[in-house]
Amino acid sequence: MNELLTKFEEVRLVYRNKMKVKDRPKVQCANDAFNILYNSWDKDQIDNIEESKLLLLDRQMRLMSLVSLSFGGMTEAIIDPRVVFATALKRRANGIILAHNHPSGNLEPSQADISLTERFKSLGEMMRISLLDHLIVTFDGFRSIVSNESGGIHHG
Repeated sequence: MNELLTKFEEVRLVYRNKMKVKDRPKVQCANDAFNILYNSWDKDQIDNIEESKLLLLDRQMRLMSLVSLSFGGMTEAIIDPRVVFATALKRRANGIILAHNHPSGNLEPSQADISLTERFKSLGEMMRISLLDHLIVTFDGFRSIVSNESGGIHHG
C-alpha cells in the first residue's frame, strides 16, 4: 500500500500573502471594481479581443487577487467555472467579481452573459463563494449585469 501512495502526486493548497490586508484596495461598488479592472486591461486590445478577468475579494470586500481567466476572439472568451472556483477556493476568497470586455463597445449584456451570470451565482451559492457582480467592460465604460450600474471613462 505504501508503494501505491508514493506513485501519486501530492495535492496541497498553498497560498502566501504578498500584500498586507490594510494595503489592499476596497471594492464597495461596481465602479470600484471597474477602475481596478480597467487599469489592468491592455488598452490596445480592449477593442480587438475579448478577455475575461476575475477579482477575488475577502470578507471585508478587499481585493485579494486579480486574475486573467481567458482570451477569446472578437465575440467570446470562455469562462470555465472549474477554473474560477478552483482559483477562488485556493485563494480563500469570500466573493468574486467576473468581468469581460465587449470589443464592439456595446454595453448591453447578451442572453449568454445573463445566463452565465445566473449559472455562476448558483454555483457560488453552493460553494459559499458569492458572485458579487459581473461587469461588461469597454474602452469607454462599463455595465454591471447584477446591479445594472454603469459608468464611463472620459478620455482627454
